[in-house]
Amino acid sequence: MQVFELEGHSPWMYEVQPQLRGHVHARSLRAFAAGDAARDAIRDRAALEQRQKRVRASFIASLGGLPAMDTPLDAQVVGEERGDGFRVQKIIFQSRPKVYVTANLYLPDGISGRTGAVQFVCGHAREAKHWPQYQLVMHCLVKAGLVVLAQDPIGQGERVSYRERGLEAESTVEWGCPEHDYAGAQCLPLGDNIARYFLHDSMRGIDYLRSRPEVDPDRIGVTGNSGGGTQTAMMMLADPRIAAAAPGTFIMNRRTYLLCGGAQDAEQIWPGFSAEGFDHEDILLAMAPKPVRVLAVTYDFFPIEGTRETVARCRRLWELAGKPANLDLVEDQQIHNYTPKLAQASAAFFSRHLLGKEVVVDPASITTFPPQRLWCTPTGYVRDHFPDARAVHEHNRDRLAELQRARQQSGSRKAAVEWLRGRVMRDRTPCDLNPRIYGAYEHDDLSITASLWWSQADILGHGMLFRTHASASAGKTLPVTIAVWQDGTACLRPHLAWIRATCAAGRAVLVLNTSGVGALAAPNSTAPFGPLHKLCTDLIFLGDDLALMRTFDTLRALDMVAQWPGVSASDLRVYAHGREGIYGRLAAVLDQRIAACEVVDGTPSVADWVGARHYDAARIYDVVVSGLLKYADLSELEAVSGRAASGG
Repeated sequence: MQVFELEGHSPWMYEVQPQLRGHVHARSLRAFAAGDAARDAIRDRAALEQRQKRVRASFIASLGGLPAMDTPLDAQVVGEERGDGFRVQKIIFQSRPKVYVTANLYLPDGISGRTGAVQFVCGHAREAKHWPQYQLVMHCLVKAGLVVLAQDPIGQGERVSYRERGLEAESTVEWGCPEHDYAGAQCLPLGDNIARYFLHDSMRGIDYLRSRPEVDPDRIGVTGNSGGGTQTAMMMLADPRIAAAAPGTFIMNRRTYLLCGGAQDAEQIWPGFSAEGFDHEDILLAMAPKPVRVLAVTYDFFPIEGTRETVARCRRLWELAGKPANLDLVEDQQIHNYTPKLAQASAAFFSRHLLGKEVVVDPASITTFPPQRLWCTPTGYVRDHFPDARAVHEHNRDRLAELQRARQQSGSRKAAVEWLRGRVMRDRTPCDLNPRIYGAYEHDDLSITASLWWSQADILGHGMLFRTHASASAGKTLPVTIAVWQDGTACLRPHLAWIRATCAAGRAVLVLNTSGVGALAAPNSTAPFGPLHKLCTDLIFLGDDLALMRTFDTLRALDMVAQWPGVSASDLRVYAHGREGIYGRLAAVLDQRIAACEVVDGTPSVADWVGARHYDAARIYDVVVSGLLKYADLSELEAVSGRAASGG
């Protein structure tokens, strides 16, 4: 049998490829049902307020808490443009020291005294605050008589974080989603989420609005669509100073998105949110009974059926609070967008609730500025103008140093091993292996058999066992090395020389397919922001990681070796190759049955990766262990367990 045929092998007798998705979906649906039941149990204002407090505290904690809120904003007005009935001030403030937030402040003419204001948080548009489509919304709001603060988010507008001096390219990491994901993945081992910085920037924007003499601090609203809808939702959850909110083209529910949606951006993945029983209903109820207008488009990839269901289920909570008119839904029959109709509806909503008057603005009459006129920096890049500018990467390095100092002071690492064990074993459903050993394949001097076994009650493990012809023919009982590498049995050719050498040395090699790997992988699942990426993030919502699941799968493979004819469970070893070898390395930390672990081309240190400005981001969520560095790095775990890995 040719190696490429072995690599393409899939067990014909079982439909194994959808199992990882089915497992994640089943766990998620149970969490959604529990959340629905908890919200349905809210019968009075006291229960509602208790839920609001719990959601707010849990959400902020899940992001790693918030940075300090008391650092100086050091806001500067660096320019001004005149519009039709308003002016636009170009603002730069520091949400954190040396984190320069570029913003436009729209001020209507004729302001007398303090008035209502709206923060506009931008979605995933390269130009962000100065994108003409978003300008249309700001113009509608300011023409309604509202002060408007539109600020660039991380990685967009003037805040591209990976712009390097001396390079012709705009940045070394693409703006928007790729940048968010790139820096966001590095937040996770620290126990953080990049959403903490998005949220903090928005909250400091509210601080700035409250500092302005034109703004009534008790009449500030927030709106945005898409990624700006996400940021609006986070503000609704976390900042009680918000008086009214209009989240756009984001509110839905996790169930409908689980079943038909795609991958989301890093700041939209909230650790443990589903596990805690929270959903988009909790985003809305966090504001009850304050005014909320949900803005939606019917052709959205955020499912409109989820939007309608969430709003409908929440109406009773505003009724319970005696403010039924304060929650409504406006739809436009359009694709994903902050459409002119939604902009008009947003202006009417905020003018009613923040200004106390009814206003109708005609979007068709609006002419926006050329984007460059709204830049706050000469070149449109913060990093060109402020060489000392900091971004998420620099924050991650600071957090990394803090955690390293804390670990050094704590001394003991045994608690870290037990933390890891708890994470790996939590929410697993072990069962009898009931192995299905099958096949008798040959390749040159090697004999190969394969097997399926139940890793959990609803998900199979798989592997191929390699031995020399001579050993197999002689009926020898051989010790086993479990091989863990990227793509498992679908990637044999680069490792064939090692397999032959190991078998020739008198051992059997079990090439392991953990969940979603090799013969267990769904077609095209590993594409960037593809199906496997989405499942990784669905697990994060459940307070889990794919790397932890795959470590559990590796431990179950140890059990399988004990039931495989012709091999011995004594002198078990692990061969951990590449980044994906982390599953074998963590298994070796947790299980004394593993006599040795050889690491080849592996990650020397999770801390080194987290602290790196540039790294290989392909399939990085496959190997992330959230919160690991709060307890130990890989080498520290291996040292305390007595399973120090060999190799490079």
